[in-house]
Amino acid sequence: MRVGQESKLFLSALVVALLLVTAGTLCAQDVRYNFMPNTDFSKYRTYKWVTMGGAYPNQIMDAEIKQSVDKQLASKGMTKTDSDQADVYIGYQTAVDREVQWDAWGTGDRRFGGGMATWTSSTISIGTLVLDMFDPEMKRLVWTGQATKTIDPSSIPEKNTKNLDKAIGKLLKNYPPKQK
Repeated sequence: MRVGQESKLFLSALVVALLLVTAGTLCAQDVRYNFMPNTDFSKYRTYKWVTMGGAYPNQIMDAEIKQSVDKQLASKGMTKTDSDQADVYIGYQTAVDREVQWDAWGTGDRRFGGGMATWTSSTISIGTLVLDMFDPEMKRLVWTGQATKTIDPSSIPEKNTKNLDKAIGKLLKNYPPKQK
């Protein structure tokens, strides 16, 4: 193999690697949160699920979302209750948008005008989950977070559950928030 061919092979491998990294970044879940400054989150030991206005998924997805959040909050020492005397109320909303995704791939040697490229489009759902925590005593929102690319109603149920658990884990990773 000549040096020129080795360089081309290396550059081709580098381009493929960059495309894979870029594709992984574009498909990654985006997680964000915010909280009310000077809130004592250590006092929130119990929580109650409440219904908020906005979009909700079907009953199965509703149960999966709540189970995933319950699991994460239990690992942080919080206890779910049905009592109105809960320290904090938790609710969520979902939104599913559709976006066109373009995929391209090619074959052959383009140096001499050979080979061919193929472009396809598909519609993908990008599901966003918004989780809110309210202090019922102070009657205000104390924590909010959202995770995008989390819910896809057309997806395989096991894949949806895995994505949901991953997103909720990321979303609540820094809960309770560290304050200065």
